Amino acid sequence: MKPDDRREFFRRLQSVIPAPKTELEYHSSFELLVAVILSAQATDVSVNKATRKLYPVASTPREILNLGVDGLKPYIRTIGLFNSKAENIIKTCRMLVEEYDSEVPNDRKSLERLPGVGRKTANVVLNTAFGEPTIAVDTHIFRVANRTGLAKGKTPLEVELKLLKAVPREYLHDAHHWLILHGRYTCKARKPNCPECIVRSLCSFKTKTTV
Repeated sequence: MKPDDRREFFRRLQSVIPAPKTELEYHSSFELLVAVILSAQATDVSVNKATRKLYPVASTPREILNLGVDGLKPYIRTIGLFNSKAENIIKTCRMLVEEYDSEVPNDRKSLERLPGVGRKTANVVLNTAFGEPTIAVDTHIFRVANRTGLAKGKTPLEVELKLLKAVPREYLHDAHHWLILHGRYTCKARKPNCPECIVRSLCSFKTKTTV
């Protein structure tokens, strides 16, 4: 995709959603961190249902740490991989309490030290909680970037690095959310909604749907 087309691509996405944001519900950087850890291989809807019950009871590292693994599990039991996620969240809470004064660190190296936090999760927290111009490449962004020709790559990291170079600077902060929402609701995996896609004329996808 040419530079002018990339700029127009994001201009159109911005015209539809001027201020995009995550669909995960949270009120602090810590609540966001827990929600993102829970969202791995799970929907935002399922995570929100769980955290609506959890956060009124425990919403700080110390409070969740006090629940312990067995006390946390009932709140997140409906989420996939809840056993391992419960263990990781408790370990993360312990590290936050003991090493970071119960504050979520705002640098990638520290975030990726936390159990259950990989590059994608760290990018979400850096972008959403701290305003860093990062892009967390999930399945939606990976699909949209490759399908449209915006930034083709064989791995999430390759796509991420290409997007960081390809996205015009003025759109970089919100690009993460625009691409996720576009992939979730328009450029779907099985049947993209090409007829109603606002960027279809810029997209290099050869087999666009017609209905």
